Amino acid sequence: MTTTTGGLPAHLDGFVRAVRATGIPVGISAAVDAAEVLTVVDLLEREQLRHALAAVLLTRAAQRPAYDVLFDLWWPLTDRPAVAAEPDAGVDGDGEADGAPGEAPDPAELARQLRDELLDLLLDGDEEALRRFARLAVDQLGQGQPSPTGQSFFAYRVLRALSPDTLVAQLLAGLLGDAERGGLAEQVARQAIKERLAAFRAAVEAEVRRRTAAERGRDKVAKTAVKPLADQVDFLRAQTADLAELRRSVAPLARRLASRLAAKRRLGREGRLDFRTTVRASLATGGVPVVTHHRPRAVHKPELVVLCDISGSVAGFSHFTLMLTQALREHFTGVRAFAFVDSTDEVTRFFSPGVDVVDAIARIGREADVVSFDGHSDYGNALEVFAERWPAAVGPKTSLLVLGDGRTNYRQPGLPALADLVRRSRSAYWLNPEPRRMWGSGDSAADRYGEVIPMVECRTAAQLADFVTTL
Repeated sequence: MTTTTGGLPAHLDGFVRAVRATGIPVGISAAVDAAEVLTVVDLLEREQLRHALAAVLLTRAAQRPAYDVLFDLWWPLTDRPAVAAEPDAGVDGDGEADGAPGEAPDPAELARQLRDELLDLLLDGDEEALRRFARLAVDQLGQGQPSPTGQSFFAYRVLRALSPDTLVAQLLAGLLGDAERGGLAEQVARQAIKERLAAFRAAVEAEVRRRTAAERGRDKVAKTAVKPLADQVDFLRAQTADLAELRRSVAPLARRLASRLAAKRRLGREGRLDFRTTVRASLATGGVPVVTHHRPRAVHKPELVVLCDISGSVAGFSHFTLMLTQALREHFTGVRAFAFVDSTDEVTRFFSPGVDVVDAIARIGREADVVSFDGHSDYGNALEVFAERWPAAVGPKTSLLVLGDGRTNYRQPGLPALADLVRRSRSAYWLNPEPRRMWGSGDSAADRYGEVIPMVECRTAAQLADFVTTL
């Protein structure tokens, strides 16, 4: 690694700040532990340092991919050339192809030689050798056209020239040898090949990032290279893989939301002052009412009604919130879920106990009666249909959650119907997946809805967690 001993404290501080900037919570105690790690770990053992710092800085496995990218930027391999190929393999000890002095190597021949060397390294499975070979491959094959800011390198150039995925058959033959094809042995071999190819691709990408950071600065590269954590992914831009990761955070959020919505119930168990009992008890303390007594208050179990926009414009958000609704059923005695586009239908029946939430959401899209006109969002009609068809759904024991972006397609917003629902509920909140700066722009009636019901910006799972915490 290129970091000098004298600059370690400042270097570590920059690394910790970069980790914190990605959204990974790193407290002062964790930063102190990271500094202690540097005193007990062999700094020349790069992977040992990687795992040791991860142990004190990370709290969840989902944070590891972002951490690894930052670690490779802040703690790169040494700048000393480290060549994996042997001199007789067509590449000399300086990383240059054999040939006449001053003669440019033939690109096709160079790629063939490096490809043969890659095959041998993948068969060996030495990760450190693969990383050093990746440095050589990027140097030889990944260069783009020089720019005013310096030389550019690209991972796709290396992967296209070496085509590592086409080596699977040869790798399989090399790992199995004379063993019989099929069965457990082949499955294990294929899994090992998959992991080694993934490790090589990751090493190439890490080396490209390292070289780019040397030209443009680590901080700039980190902003674009680090993928946002799952709880920071914008709901409206979430991909399938993001939603799969978010699904793991649903259950903890549901537990916290349930406990917060029930806080008044738990803290308000005592009713009005029982004057007679208090006076009688004060006789034992000379008439001073040291202890007051109250009549017991009727305690109800919390009920929840979720009214969710499932139109295409908020598909990612509605997918997550319906998963949250399913998880909340474990904590509330009465959870009723309603979905709408330009009409409303109750979808509680799709969330029966034990049902797969992904299948339930797919069935809602196919079977729920949420479209009555043209399939474009109509909040006014949806709210009126809800109030008309289920007049008793919201009552004094009910917490109401409205989930949607509030874009009405320039139709009537249905403010009177919403105001009546809020008035009849125990508590009501509207979670909006759009940025606050966009509320009221175009066909958005979010600013008008905000005058009737508390509206909260909820673009990511992290913001939803903050809302639950402050509820």
